[in-house]
Amino acid sequence: MSRASFGDITVGYEDEGSGDALVLIHGHPFDRSMWRPQTAHFSRSGWRVIAPDLRGYGESTVVPGTTPLETFVRDVVALLDHLGVDRFVLGGLSMGGQIVMEFYRLFPGRIRGLLLADTFAAAETEEGRIRRHETADRLLREGMRGYAEEVLPKMVAPDNIRARPDVARHVLGMMSEAPPEGAAAALRGRAGRPDYVAMLGRIAVPTLVLVGEDDAFTPVEDARLIQERVPGATLAVIEGAAHMPNLERATEFNAALEHFLDRLRTRRPTDV
Repeated sequence: MSRASFGDITVGYEDEGSGDALVLIHGHPFDRSMWRPQTAHFSRSGWRVIAPDLRGYGESTVVPGTTPLETFVRDVVALLDHLGVDRFVLGGLSMGGQIVMEFYRLFPGRIRGLLLADTFAAAETEEGRIRRHETADRLLREGMRGYAEEVLPKMVAPDNIRARPDVARHVLGMMSEAPPEGAAAALRGRAGRPDYVAMLGRIAVPTLVLVGEDDAFTPVEDARLIQERVPGATLAVIEGAAHMPNLERATEFNAALEHFLDRLRTRRPTDV
């Protein structure tokens, strides 16, 4: 694990392997350790894998209040500038996928390809905004453990909780140990996120949309909408997985992502 400081925060991150850069953005309320199977696999497959802890999570600085998606993006930009990484493939899961879409909105020229996993592009509904603010208040009042135990069966498919207790423990641990102030700030920020649906048609880089077949938070229909709107995008549905297919079915997830990345490698530099 490494750390970098810039502005008012310190960011913890993994930087493994060498070659073209693959940057992976975790979801809520997780940390960079959710990408361990991908960091291990792709750093051995000719990629430089960079996985940061977002502000408010993991080893990064906790900043209470409200953290808009744009703030997360600018933190990642500062880290990549610090590391001397100009262009890269960018992937994210759930909230991480929304950060990826915001990143493309702000800095499209830096991105060679996109992975959008278990995420959705629409703005929050009024009901959703109220629910996120209520959850943020709850986390500050009660802490993370009760919330983590409540949502675990949606994060990880119940069959996988029984069959893969190591995955269930990892996911529950990440959620339980997340700083409540950071998680609450992210929830408030997501409540006010923009609508990315109209932007999807302007995405001009190769894009893989990936989703767990049994994801209740971001169903296959949400992934299919993104795939249909992004020109030339491909869709991979991971069977036997819910919201965390990269952990629940790491072999299948890695195979789909590897196929996508191999296609990127065959393209001329001017194409990407």
